[in-house]
Amino acid sequence: MATILAALMAAGCGNAQNKQATITTIGVEEFAEIMIQKDVRLIDVRTPKEYAEGHLAGAENIDVKAVDFAEHIKDIKGTAAVYCRSGKRSLTAAEQLVKQGCMVYNLDGGILAWQKVGKPTTTVETDIFTTRSGKQVKIHALMHSSIRVEFNGWEIEIDPCANLHGRTVDYSAMPKADIIIVTHEHFDHYDSSTIALLANENTQLVMNRRCVEMYGSGTAMKNGDRLQLADGITLKAVPAYNTTKGREQFHPKGRDNGYLLTLDGLNIYIAGDTEDIPEMAALKDVDIAFLPCNQPYTMTPEQLLRAAKIIKPKILFPYHYGETEVSGIPSMLQGEDIDVRIRHYE
Repeated sequence: MATILAALMAAGCGNAQNKQATITTIGVEEFAEIMIQKDVRLIDVRTPKEYAEGHLAGAENIDVKAVDFAEHIKDIKGTAAVYCRSGKRSLTAAEQLVKQGCMVYNLDGGILAWQKVGKPTTTVETDIFTTRSGKQVKIHALMHSSIRVEFNGWEIEIDPCANLHGRTVDYSAMPKADIIIVTHEHFDHYDSSTIALLANENTQLVMNRRCVEMYGSGTAMKNGDRLQLADGITLKAVPAYNTTKGREQFHPKGRDNGYLLTLDGLNIYIAGDTEDIPEMAALKDVDIAFLPCNQPYTMTPEQLLRAAKIIKPKILFPYHYGETEVSGIPSMLQGEDIDVRIRHYE
């Protein structure tokens, strides 16, 4: 194992000429240690259906059988840890990753071997992105409006909520948060007990003014405010409100926040509870957008489509959608050059 970890630390295989580019098939215990190392891309290469039924914590899903598999892996550099059901499909994926210069670790026996020895799996979906300077950003879809972000050793929690209509998130199993961001005071966004669980004396708690008043501490941001939270981490509060007649009382203008979170140049727009408001036209160079779709409280699917065409994010996550049907949104945005990803943000 020491030899493998030494090779892992030495692997800077960012091009096809790197002599470290190789495939190593390893057992469960070795794989469990490697997959949690910093900057290792953990990839489940099974189908989305298999992935949804249970996968290794922190794994992103890139189906090796999909026609666009090569497109999805083209920017992956360095070290990757891959697995499938039994180890065959992951070997195929590993061969393609090695061609572009990666060091690849393949799980011998796949997830079946993992489960056979009692290792845990999860249904929390994870997407991994790379910043302009090569840092890794992991976004975990917890539920509804609750998002966990890992960036360069920082733990960022957005609208953490532990229990919603019978769905639960076990925040006690997660690290303490370095930054907690809350959009507004509604129960599915502001959960004081979960904030207290995640926070310690070093946690930066950023909320709208009403939440700060309710919680008794934290930094209050109003629309237009900017904060430098850390080196490479900035936050801007942007408007989030209802415009449709008869809905204004749900989210009145000026009270709540959406946020533009920038991580090493990667711009992430968390819209909060809003409709397709005129201020969205001022948002530029959005890499990732979280847009709510939960009529009558936020946007209808038609409003979300209009918002997406105004913002033009590279990647769009419909979220906060409750029982609203969002499965048709990817096809409705075909031709807009927006990668729409449906996750379990009911």
